[in-house]
Amino acid sequence: MTAFIVVAFGLVGWVVVALIARELASTRRELAGARGAVDVPADLSLVEAIAEGRREAEDRVLQSEAVQHWLLAALDESSDAIVVVDRIGREVVRNSVARRFAGARTGEVLAEEAIAELVQEALTGHSSERELQLYGPPRQVLQLRAFPLRRDGEIVGAVAFTRDISESRRVESVRRDFVANVSHELKTPIGALGLLAETMAATDDVVVVQRLADRVVREADRLARIVDDLLDLSTIEAQEAPTRAPMPIRLLVSECVDLVQAAADAAEVPLLVRPEPPDLEIFCDPRQMRSALVNLVDNAIKYSGPSQPIEIGACVADDRIAFVVRDHGIGIPTRDIERIWERFYRVDRARSRDTGGTGLGLAIVRHVAQAHGGEVTVQSREGEGSTFTLHIPLANGPFANGTIANGTIANGTARGIAETIPTEDRWPTRP
Repeated sequence: MTAFIVVAFGLVGWVVVALIARELASTRRELAGARGAVDVPADLSLVEAIAEGRREAEDRVLQSEAVQHWLLAALDESSDAIVVVDRIGREVVRNSVARRFAGARTGEVLAEEAIAELVQEALTGHSSERELQLYGPPRQVLQLRAFPLRRDGEIVGAVAFTRDISESRRVESVRRDFVANVSHELKTPIGALGLLAETMAATDDVVVVQRLADRVVREADRLARIVDDLLDLSTIEAQEAPTRAPMPIRLLVSECVDLVQAAADAAEVPLLVRPEPPDLEIFCDPRQMRSALVNLVDNAIKYSGPSQPIEIGACVADDRIAFVVRDHGIGIPTRDIERIWERFYRVDRARSRDTGGTGLGLAIVRHVAQAHGGEVTVQSREGEGSTFTLHIPLANGPFANGTIANGTIANGTARGIAETIPTEDRWPTRP
């Protein structure tokens, strides 16, 4: 009995060993097949082959993510709003500029709706373009374009581009207005000169001829001023880097007063120099700066009444010199304050022509500020007067013993800023 049990256990053990051996052989064959499938050297184990494949897959994923990141970063740097959708209209990419349209509550919600419409049309295989005007604020003109995306002739998605063309439209409008205004402004005195000449030729009355001759001189002077201002404006615009020289601020203000004193006396408008300009020098184009200040003061004289004083001064505001011209005249209506920097724009056309204004003075001031890296601002209230401030950067170097500033002035951009006179009556500081 004992021997039977021993034999039985032996047979069972042999069967188990045989089964294990068969499983091992099967596993060995599978390993060999796997090694051949991945085409690795015979001495490379399966674990190493799997690890190698995993590393290659991870590298491809990382490379794909890097390329995607670069593409998205490039799209975010674009000034256009870009939206990409797949074949079913599901959004895939929206760059940073386009994200401001999503969820907008102002007029930009119209842009988002227009983008959606153009994208749906592009998914049908048709490219489209549209111009959209948003009345703001701020007012904007947007150009929208959408195109289908194709691969192997099949539409796989669509892309929409939105570009803000407000500035280009504004420049086009300014150009058109400029040509029309120049034609009108030159035509008026030329026509008057022709009519006066005909009248003078048809009369022998010495008194009438003298009166007409005086009128001819005034019209000729007006025509000359328009041409001179146009030439000055053209020179300032064309001169990217004006020739600069040190100029004492007190001397600049004093020369400006001397140049306009005769006009102020004729209009019975007193000129007051205050606050006293600081004892500093600035590096500037003296002719351009003199022209800018004279235009500001001359403009103040034209829109001031007799005995209404004009204050001219300069002070240091942060790192800039502020040349200030304040009048107590008719002021500027709120509706006009944004447009006073335009060429030939006049708040009161009849008054400006009667006083010999060309409508180019403030445009010249703005361009002089631009050429010197500064800005010109205005504070005004209708019926109470206006304060114009021309901000010009001080030189980059430190003050030499508190009197002289050394260095050069960096280029910059000027802007006309419309502001309301603050409750506190004070000289304006840097905005």
